[in-house]
Amino acid sequence: MSGHSKWATIKHKKGAADAKRGRVFTRIIKEITVAARAAGGDPEANPRLRTIIADAKANNMPADNIKRAIQRGTGELPGVMYEEVTFEGYGPGGVAVLLETATDNRNRTVSEIRHAFAKNGGNMGESGSVGWIFSKKGYITVPKEKADEDTLLNLVLEAGGDDLKDDATQWEIFTATDKYEAVLTAVKKAGLEPTTAEVTMIPQTYVKLEGKNVGSMLRLLEAMEDHEDVQKVYSNFDADEKEMANVE
Repeated sequence: MSGHSKWATIKHKKGAADAKRGRVFTRIIKEITVAARAAGGDPEANPRLRTIIADAKANNMPADNIKRAIQRGTGELPGVMYEEVTFEGYGPGGVAVLLETATDNRNRTVSEIRHAFAKNGGNMGESGSVGWIFSKKGYITVPKEKADEDTLLNLVLEAGGDDLKDDATQWEIFTATDKYEAVLTAVKKAGLEPTTAEVTMIPQTYVKLEGKNVGSMLRLLEAMEDHEDVQKVYSNFDADEKEMANVE
């Protein structure tokens, strides 16, 4: 199993906060608002907004909620103005942690994120300390039993994708950000329903933890996922399935 999909597996097993509908809606609404403010409320002219709206629909968010979030972003409706702030730091064993947040109070968020790092065996780093480890890419997964490797690889490459990898139970598809929508569309047109489809940050290398560090790292990641201002959590954490299964 690759390090990237590890945290997705952990969230599924641990029942982390991001699986809760309310938490998902809050995150998406913030992201829609920020995207609309940055580049306008027309999804056709704003690729980031278009991607987030697709995510919102996939999570069964009502159309009215989406519309209001866009209007708050463009200023058509009053609402809280969020600032995007990225935090970088280290978890147990030197694992890189990258956080994307949307906050209406930067000082409060800085203090709380710093505290969450310290409380869970990590420490907040300077800007640029770990960001270089990650690259923004499109990431799509398809269950292995749904497609054979050669057919899927040809489909992905023809649509402009970069790579296809075997992740034990699923195929991992990687794309440049500007090719993500085309590849996702091609996958769906082939009758394959992705289990994951997102633009995310992929680490170049991974840090494998053992023993107590595994539990400490899980608690750190969960603390960050639970924070109301955190939109996305990325890390290059890896661990054996057996090690994770032993974490309470």
